[in-house]
Amino acid sequence: MPVSTVSIPVGQWLVSAEGTRWWFDSGSFALDFAYTGTLGGDAAREGFHAPDDLTAWLHERFPVAVGAARSRDLFDAIALRDAIWRMAVASAHGEPARSADIDLVNLYAATPDIPPALIGGSRQAGRSVQTVGQALSTIARDAVDLFDPANTGRIRECNGADCAMVYLDTSRAATRRWCSMQRCGNRAKVRAHRARKAERAA
Repeated sequence: MPVSTVSIPVGQWLVSAEGTRWWFDSGSFALDFAYTGTLGGDAAREGFHAPDDLTAWLHERFPVAVGAARSRDLFDAIALRDAIWRMAVASAHGEPARSADIDLVNLYAATPDIPPALIGGSRQAGRSVQTVGQALSTIARDAVDLFDPANTGRIRECNGADCAMVYLDTSRAATRRWCSMQRCGNRAKVRAHRARKAERAA
């Protein structure tokens, strides 16, 4: 499983409109966070309906204890998440990001994040439970890395004809074309096979 710059495992299980569960490696922890949202207006994909939903996601993804989210935290999380999503789509289309979205990511990235720590020590350094604000800062800092000029051209939209999934291509040769080989990549193979079969039959 790939690991992001914040040393948090990247990727998550998603459910398609047909009800199929599939693994999506977005290539970035910040993008994983963006995929908890409505993704361009699809209200059925909203993952944060209440503060408890945000708390559950943070507890699942962060290797350290994060406190319970409040209503204000939920508002902040959705604002940050949606800014990251808009920036990712703009980048995938070769368009500039909105300055307001850049400012928002920079604002959260400038606040204290969850500090890295080695496991196995006998003493606790700092607080034992991190705040939701620190978690959002960690996500924002990963977004800063995601949108670094070094990744220009690597934030892409899936080549599937009916798919708009956006991912960071972390492959060495920068040749990734699909959101998932098990999903759109496999569909493309099936279509190509059928086309070749039809040509031979003609």
